[in-house]
Amino acid sequence: MADALLGPAEIRELAARLGVAPTKKLGQNFVHDPNTVRRIVAAAGLTGDDVVLEVGPGLGSLTLGLLGAAAHVHAVEIDPALAAALPVTVAERADVAKLTVHPADALRVTADLFTPAPTMLVANLPYNVAVPVVLHLLATLPTLRGGLVMVQKEVADRLVAGPGSKVYGVPSVKLAWYADARAAGRVPPAVFWPVPNVDSGLVAFACHEPVADVPRTVVFQVIDAAFAQRRKTLRAALAGWAGGADRAEHLLVAAGISPQARGEALTVTQFAALAAAAIAEGYGGKLTPSGSRREEAGS
Repeated sequence: MADALLGPAEIRELAARLGVAPTKKLGQNFVHDPNTVRRIVAAAGLTGDDVVLEVGPGLGSLTLGLLGAAAHVHAVEIDPALAAALPVTVAERADVAKLTVHPADALRVTADLFTPAPTMLVANLPYNVAVPVVLHLLATLPTLRGGLVMVQKEVADRLVAGPGSKVYGVPSVKLAWYADARAAGRVPPAVFWPVPNVDSGLVAFACHEPVADVPRTVVFQVIDAAFAQRRKTLRAALAGWAGGADRAEHLLVAAGISPQARGEALTVTQFAALAAAAIAEGYGGKLTPSGSRREEAGS
């Protein structure tokens, strides 16, 4: 694998040949350090049977590493020029038959696009869409068993935060609905081109079934409402969602939660219990019949 990976010289030469200039709009920062690629692939814990979904492959640095460790790689690339060039780059260095390139927006892909079905998400995600992409793919692809994503360090901290943390919030709870997440290391700016002005972090996660048999859409409504006014008690923060502060208090008590608590103190299981209490009493806005990971992707 070592000889196949792209270094700084190869990255710049390839970009020049393609006439590619990284754009801030697409959040493009290309990894040009082979050791970082090896580290990511190792941390992902792939097996030879895994089918990897990579979002934003760019010039192919991580793609080449993944191809050496997995049975197949689906690469979703929104930039048409990069999507067209990736198979050519791979064909010069690895088994291109193991690669499928999808010129698409990762926020709009659906499960039927991918054959064989992905089992792992491994990606250097554009900073500006990292959280929506992860949540969309987890909602859309029930075959995922886990993954490893590289995101802005600040985002990584939010994704793995637990109740009571200052950075615990909507991303933390929604990811916990789908998976157990943990921090898997820091990545310095110097391994990217262009060099970002922030550190990156690796987030590893292992998928599990929903924490309760409650529609995800309702649970996520409660989460959004609770953190929209995170300085307020849940009695006040959930008043708009529940139809009044008194109703919010009633539902909180029914779910075994103090009305004076704040959203940052609740686990995803407690949010699910609150959603269940709302459904039992006919509150809670737009209800859907299923809490399965297989239901249509939402927020």
